[in-house]
Amino acid sequence: MEFEKDKSTAAVDHSKRVTMVILILWFFPVLCLAKSKKNQLTYTNKSKNKASKLFVKKDNKSGFPAIVGKAKPLLPLIVLDPGHGGKDPGAIGYSGTYEKHISYAVSLELLKQLTHTGRYRVKLTREIDQFIPLDGRVEFAQKHKANLFISLHADALGNHSVRGASVYTLSNHASDSLSAALATTENSADRYAGPNVKVVSPAVQKILASLVQLETKKESMTLAKTVVRSFNNRVGLLNNPRRHAGFVVLKSCDVPSILVEMGFMSNRMDESQLRKAMYQGLVASSLKNAINHYFDIGGSITHLTG
Repeated sequence: MEFEKDKSTAAVDHSKRVTMVILILWFFPVLCLAKSKKNQLTYTNKSKNKASKLFVKKDNKSGFPAIVGKAKPLLPLIVLDPGHGGKDPGAIGYSGTYEKHISYAVSLELLKQLTHTGRYRVKLTREIDQFIPLDGRVEFAQKHKANLFISLHADALGNHSVRGASVYTLSNHASDSLSAALATTENSADRYAGPNVKVVSPAVQKILASLVQLETKKESMTLAKTVVRSFNNRVGLLNNPRRHAGFVVLKSCDVPSILVEMGFMSNRMDESQLRKAMYQGLVASSLKNAINHYFDIGGSITHLTG
């Protein structure tokens, strides 16, 4: 009897141990999973706290967190203005080439080259073949707070022997009769706009220069000088290539602005070159180099935070 009792007790103990082992084996994975989640939550909280300490500090006055550090400053914005467009073809070349197509092609190439440098943001006043009034081009540059405004053209003259590029800044008096004639031609572009757009009168053109701040005017002249130097020995230049006249499209009072005449569509050789992609790339490359140099020497520094 004693032996049978001990045997029964041993069986019960064995059954208990088996049950306990089974329970342990069943609960162990659950415990491990719970511990893992706890550790993961702790790590996440620590990471968040660490990130908070890195980027946020408490504003002692308001009690609200304040951002530590500053956002990366915006790159300078250059607005390129392809002359004419839409119902305004601009000058018609010796063999029938439209100025609006040449100015747009060079603008696109210059946009590509400037963007590739990684130094600038670039926008076009027109991205398709459309007509935009002169004031609309100026307003576009001002609205986007441009650091530079460059209007690209290739005009025509009655004298077909005249050829070469030139660069213009705004003035209330033209530097010469040729510049005066070009300004009159370019300023008449708004005739395509119809009766709803007011064309700027010669009297208003004479006072445009007074709207230009002194610093902006100086920077425009610096840029013009830099472009002429960059064109030298690469792009054919007109005699006395740095000129000035009352161009309406240059009248922005707070954006350094120049108008580049890349050549004359009325000259057979100029038109022939301007039609070639290689020459268009050369003009764009020369302008890109001039813009790089302009900013390297601190140009437009007063407008970089505008």
